[in-house]
Amino acid sequence: MPEFMKNKEVMKYHKILRRKKTQIFLKRCFDLIFSIILAALMLPFMAVVYFIIKFDSPGKVIFKQKRVTRYGKIFYVYKFRTMVENAEKLGTQVTTDGDNRITKSGKWLRKFRIDEFPQIFNIIKGDLSFVGTRPEVPKYVKHYTPEMMATLLLPAGVTSSASILYKDEAEFLKGSKNPDETYVNEILPQKMTYNLEYIKNFGLIYDIKIMIKTIIAVIKK
Repeated sequence: MPEFMKNKEVMKYHKILRRKKTQIFLKRCFDLIFSIILAALMLPFMAVVYFIIKFDSPGKVIFKQKRVTRYGKIFYVYKFRTMVENAEKLGTQVTTDGDNRITKSGKWLRKFRIDEFPQIFNIIKGDLSFVGTRPEVPKYVKHYTPEMMATLLLPAGVTSSASILYKDEAEFLKGSKNPDETYVNEILPQKMTYNLEYIKNFGLIYDIKIMIKTIIAVIKK
């Protein structure tokens, strides 16, 4: 464990996870096996999405962004590009309601979470898990409280209870004069309450339940 995580708040959660070593091992086995199967099944569909994005707007099809995962490791998360090229230079790193940087294809890719599909390869590499705290960009991790650092004890995830509840994050930022400030001071602490609770309830069966809830939430939307 890196030095910046060694505090009494983190150690409280570390003790919980030490009793769940078997569950952590099973989690990785499930992630690896299921992600390889899904990748094989999804490749034809992802190829179609690739060409839709390619013809919709100029720029790279795959968007890569630095994020933070277990023990503060920096990695590149993969997504289908849903915004104009170099969108981060044109605005904030969070998406706001009615964001004019979103492309035509990007709107429906986001609606059905199809833009997240390339993260299957992040899971195979071990940077992500199917379930866990959504990986934040380094600038937001700098605002973590000592207790929030506990979420870095496990690999970041594609989905979580917080992700389901805040699936329409742009709505929460609607009307904010400073989206970054609103996210750090209001939304992030609320999401972290659920992420820290996840560590207490962590287990493979619990993960599967969250995955099912995520699918239902996307279908309902």
